[in-house]
Amino acid sequence: MDLDFQKMPDQLIPAIVQDAATGQVLMLGYFNAEAWQRTQAEHRVTFYSRSKRRLWTKGETSGNYLHIVSLHADCDQDTVLVMARPDGPTCHRGTTSCFEDVSPAAGAALPTPAIGFLAELDLLVERRRQFPAEEPGSYTVRLFEKGLARIAQKVGEEAVETVIDAMAGNKDGLPGEAADLVYHLLVLLRASGSSLAELLAVLRQRHQTIGAGQRRPLPE
Repeated sequence: MDLDFQKMPDQLIPAIVQDAATGQVLMLGYFNAEAWQRTQAEHRVTFYSRSKRRLWTKGETSGNYLHIVSLHADCDQDTVLVMARPDGPTCHRGTTSCFEDVSPAAGAALPTPAIGFLAELDLLVERRRQFPAEEPGSYTVRLFEKGLARIAQKVGEEAVETVIDAMAGNKDGLPGEAADLVYHLLVLLRASGSSLAELLAVLRQRHQTIGAGQRRPLPE
């Protein structure tokens, strides 16, 4: 992928970094030609720091590296979208994103797309599975301890309760029951060795198939 560094007066090209899992915008940095080459070679983000006046690998002091998932140049080859997997908080203030307002009046992070929150929840569920000692008393950890059969039973129970509220026209209760169902489904996927990303990949493939005119047969 070629970038047009000569177009920019300082030969620095802006790069927007986005969390590949959640879609949240994390930060803005700048590539010069050398930083761009190193980023591609090492598969983690290295910028040119305008304040330090040198190459700067994000996370070189904090350990919170940005690992490359994909790189996308815009149509003019003078801006880059970096899809990355962060090791920890991106901002030096300890926040997930540099665009979060930490002032008392703000009280909220930059919102992510709705599916981004589901991705965050899925990652948290997986962390509870891998590192139960971090939160030994959490409900998610206790579910994993009870095993796949109990988790599957909970999905069934929540599905029934969701259907009951839907059929009864309980608009107030339905979102809560549906939320319980989705949460327990995420736990079931992780307990079974799968994930939200794999579920979405199947849905995306089916959507592309339908878009191409290849209709899937209707279920009987």
